Amino acid sequence: MDESKQEIFDKAVRRMTSYRPFRWFAPVYEGHRQFWLYALFGLGTILLSINFYLILTEKIGMSVVLANSISWIFATAFAFLTNRRWVFIHHRCGVGAFFHQMASFFMGRFLTLILEDWLLYFLVDRLRLSNTLMKYLAQLVIIAVNYFISKLLVFRKRRALREFIQEKIRR
Repeated sequence: MDESKQEIFDKAVRRMTSYRPFRWFAPVYEGHRQFWLYALFGLGTILLSINFYLILTEKIGMSVVLANSISWIFATAFAFLTNRRWVFIHHRCGVGAFFHQMASFFMGRFLTLILEDWLLYFLVDRLRLSNTLMKYLAQLVIIAVNYFISKLLVFRKRRALREFIQEKIRR
C-alpha cells in the first residue's frame, strides 16, 4: 500500500489504538484498510448526498427524482476523488487512466442513480412512505452495489476482474 497516500489515516488509527479501549481495532484496520477507508469516505458521501437531497426536497420543494439527481452529481464527484486518492490506491496512473477511471466511475454510479431514482419514485411518490427514511434505505442498497462496481470495474489492475471471475468459477 502506498504509504504517502495512507499515512494520515494510519497515523490517526495508530494514535486512536494506542488507548486501551481501542487496541482491538488495530489488527482489524490493518487487515482491512481498504474497507474501512471506503466506509469512512462512503459515510462522507452519504452525508453529502442525503443533506443536499433533503435541502432540495424539504426546504425548496423540489421533486424527489430531480433533487436526488442533483445531489448525485456532488456526491459522485466527492466519492470519485476520495476513492481514487485514498481507497483504491493500486490502480493505473496517468492522465489517460484518470479520465478512463472517471468515466467508468461515473457510468457505474449513473447505473445506480437510475436504481436509486426508481426506488425513491416508487417508495416516496407512489407508496407515500417517509422521504427521509426511504432515502436512507435507498443509500444502503446503493452503497453495496457501488462498492463492487468500484472494486471490480473502475479502480482495478487490468487482470483483477478476470482473476476474480476465474476464482469464482473454480469454486
